[in-house]
Amino acid sequence: MAPTAAVPRFYVGNRRDGSRLLSSALVITGAGLIRSDHPLGQAVALVAGLLSLYWWLCYRKLQN
Repeated sequence: MAPTAAVPRFYVGNRRDGSRLLSSALVITGAGLIRSDHPLGQAVALVAGLLSLYWWLCYRKLQN
């Protein structure tokens, strides 16, 4: 058996669902950036951007 990388609890176990999560977070980040002139838009962009970064790092650890 090949060793598998441990995936954090706050993430899925396959690449297909991982890519869906990542793309959704990136779309929300873009929506927040569109309204970056408003404090709520800045907060949404910051939180979704950080979540996107975290999910991208988790996505890289997944096997096929």
